[in-house]
Order: sequence, then structure tokens, then C-alpha cells
Amino acid sequence: MTAKIDLPTQSLYDRDYDLWLWATAEQLRAGSFEEVDLENLIEEIESMGKERRNAIRSFLRLILEHLLKMAYWESEREYNLNHWAGENFNFRYQIKYRLEDSPSLKNYLIEIFDATYQEAAKKVKKEFKFNVPDQCPFTLEQVLDPDWFPIDLEEDDINQ
Repeated sequence: MTAKIDLPTQSLYDRDYDLWLWATAEQLRAGSFEEVDLENLIEEIESMGKERRNAIRSFLRLILEHLLKMAYWESEREYNLNHWAGENFNFRYQIKYRLEDSPSLKNYLIEIFDATYQEAAKKVKKEFKFNVPDQCPFTLEQVLDPDWFPIDLEEDDINQ
């Protein structure tokens, strides 16, 4: 069922974002390009790209934080190991899914890897008060590998 929307889409964008999305999609499908709110459409497409990059950077930082905790926070390792391993599993798959959908984001990960490590290292040093290396001791491939951890994990360790 298709409804005709008589509101100008420019004002619709400000008044009802979801309806604006739907109306824009309908206009594009119908080939009514002269009716499309191009200015806001371009802004939204750019914003989508930024959100995807921000999400992948956030997941990378969280993986690095958890790997650092596993490798260097010995006093908490036994108690938190299962949690850290499980979180890394989830974060790694979130990145994997995004890379499957947008393989070009792999170049972005390479670009931001060192800076993101610095962010993660700063956070764990400040929040948890333990030292970590100034340079990342892990490779990007290790960080993204769902089966790799900086310490040997026995199946029994993870399943306790």
C-alpha cells in the first residue's frame, strides 16, 4: 500500500524523521527525483558512513581494552576471564559482520589501529591503575581473530 504524502519533504525531515525516510525511499523508487530532499539525503548518507566508522572504532577499542586486561591485569584475571573472553567474542563478531557488509572498512581499521590502541591503553591505565606497553603488543589480525587471546585459555577456564 502506497500513501501519497502532500507535505513538502523539507519540512517533513524536521517534523517526522521516520516518515521523511519512508517518503524519500518512495520518491526514489518512483523515480520522482525532483521531489527528493537532496540536501538532507546527502547529509544522512554521510552521517551513516560516520556512524559505521564510529561503531567499528568503538568495538576495536573495547576489544583492545579487554585484551589488555587479560594480558596485564593479573589480580583480576581469574575472576573476570570468562567475562572478558565473552565480551571479546561479541565485539569481534560485531566487527566481522560490518566488514562482511563493507570490506573497505578494513582499510579504516588499519588506519586507526595505533591511535585506537593509545585510547584503550590510556583508559585502562587511568581507570584500572595498571601499566601496559606504550606500543600495541598485538597485531590487528590477532585482535580480530575470535580464537586468539594474549594468554592460553583452556576450555575449562572459559566454561567455568
